[in-house]
Amino acid sequence: MKPSKSEIRTKAYKVPTVTFAQDGQLTSLGGLVFFQALFARLRLKDRLNQCFRHLGTNSAYGAGTIFLLLTVHVLIGCRRLSEIDDYRGDPCLERLLGLRVLPTKSTLCRALQSMGEQAVENVRHLVRGLVNDRLEAQRFARLTLDFDGSVQSTTRHAEQTAMGFNPKKKGARSYYPLFCTIAQTSQFFDMLHRSGNVHDSSGACDFAVACFQSVRTSRPRACLESRMDSAFFSDAMLTTLAAQRVEFTISVPFERFAELKGWIESRKRWRPLDERWSFFEREWKAKSWNVSYRLLFLRQRRAIRRKGPLQLDLFEPRDYEYEYTVIATNKRQGAHAVRDFHHGRGSQEKLFGEGKQHAALDLVATRRIHGNQLFTLAGMLAHNLGRELQMATRPPERKTLPKRPPCWIFVDLGTLQRQFLRRAAQLLRPQGQLTIRIAASTPIRRKMLDILKPLLAA
Repeated sequence: MKPSKSEIRTKAYKVPTVTFAQDGQLTSLGGLVFFQALFARLRLKDRLNQCFRHLGTNSAYGAGTIFLLLTVHVLIGCRRLSEIDDYRGDPCLERLLGLRVLPTKSTLCRALQSMGEQAVENVRHLVRGLVNDRLEAQRFARLTLDFDGSVQSTTRHAEQTAMGFNPKKKGARSYYPLFCTIAQTSQFFDMLHRSGNVHDSSGACDFAVACFQSVRTSRPRACLESRMDSAFFSDAMLTTLAAQRVEFTISVPFERFAELKGWIESRKRWRPLDERWSFFEREWKAKSWNVSYRLLFLRQRRAIRRKGPLQLDLFEPRDYEYEYTVIATNKRQGAHAVRDFHHGRGSQEKLFGEGKQHAALDLVATRRIHGNQLFTLAGMLAHNLGRELQMATRPPERKTLPKRPPCWIFVDLGTLQRQFLRRAAQLLRPQGQLTIRIAASTPIRRKMLDILKPLLAA
């Protein structure tokens, strides 16, 4: 039965008197209870304390707790370190960290400055270990590792920043870290921190070998794959990938090789893939190389936008041109499968976009190099925990597809923050049992219960 207008509308004129809770039982971060259960399942606090064990226990807070606070700081949607005052005194967050008083911004900065290179390496090992645990639990038969760099700019002067490739903020000082991501779980696997004036391929070979070897510790029998853009194309990288028994595709900067350009210009017969794409392939090696590789030459037909008035009363004239790409690969699948696999690396750009928007991966937080490295690792860990929360509470929803999308249909960290994390709640003790009462609509309540039940059962 349709409700009447009087049942829908109401009159409200008086503004309520504003007061603030003083008993510390109200929280604006009620959804942290889900991550408290996840942290217990992952033994995250103990593992973080092991990462900073070499620093001793001189601080009242402890380096492990400081880094956990930094991770939760990013997880709830904060970016600047000064925003720690926005949630000071929140009982749910203090229970999660095991603290009664949160540190100040200056304490946080001093703690980050005191953490050296060993702490950074230990946290990198922890991030890799958490991802490896998920890969081992799922027993993936095929794992896809993507590599690419991403710019972190700053308008200030930070240690080891430099002016380099920076398409959005030209002339700004920056870092240019190289990231490794796992396509099946849409998580950050590792990071190689670099100054902003280096080439994409700087240190890439050794970094790639370390990532492949780390993944093989958890999935020794899995088939490893990798996709890279033309900045990584070199004899050293191709040789490294082949030696690691990795199936790869790499974009070829064929403009640098006159021979390849001549093959494209002289080619008369292109084999069709579909109505837009056609191809041919050849074996090729540079003169100084010892091994030849399979090259897939792709041609894409696209319409040219015409300028000026159009004869809309008769027809819309269309002209077409071709765009060419060349892919080097050691895969033995058909051209269609190789093209789809290589083009699937665009999902990594989406991952970078989510990381920068919701996990502060574009931010240079401090003036010290190790502090900035740890802040980036905290953003990576926060993003991965958002993915882990979803993977731990439901089975995979997709099998391995040609473009290697994630096996789960994820919501991004920003959606988790809006729907679950930033929820008004009240901590109560009815009959002595600690209870949290969360304000949520019926659909959100169902989603919360679907997440919480598997976590508590584990």
